[in-house]
Amino acid sequence: MSDLRESMPALARHEGDWVGTYTIVDIEGKILDRHKSHLTCLFPADGDYSYYQINRYEWPDGKKEEHKFPGTYRDKKLWFDTERIEGKAWEVDDSTIILWFSYKTIPNAYLYEMIQISQCNNYRSRTWHWFKDDRLFKRTLIQEERMQP
Repeated sequence: MSDLRESMPALARHEGDWVGTYTIVDIEGKILDRHKSHLTCLFPADGDYSYYQINRYEWPDGKKEEHKFPGTYRDKKLWFDTERIEGKAWEVDDSTIILWFSYKTIPNAYLYEMIQISQCNNYRSRTWHWFKDDRLFKRTLIQEERMQP
């Protein structure tokens, strides 16, 4: 874990709980979906994973989902390989992380996510660019705030 914190200090700043809203739009900007989120970013002191993230989503109609994303650190990147996704994340500068990932259930598709954390560590903005057959087909826009204990 200490290697991950030292090699990816911007990522380490994301530790904790985040609440926000996901807004998914098509390439013309039409809203396709909007839902609330609560993400927990953990850096376990022991175990098989250097990083562990839990994503919880809730829609206005009451639908709820929860997904877990354990990650391993190697080669200055955070790697994911779960039943749902595979991907990797790396730091661009002291406030920006890029994540490339694909859903295992969506053939020929992948996403690039840019994650930006504020200097005060209390706000994040994230954008996903969804590609299928190398063509952009939608975006996810995410605004989050750190939950205060």
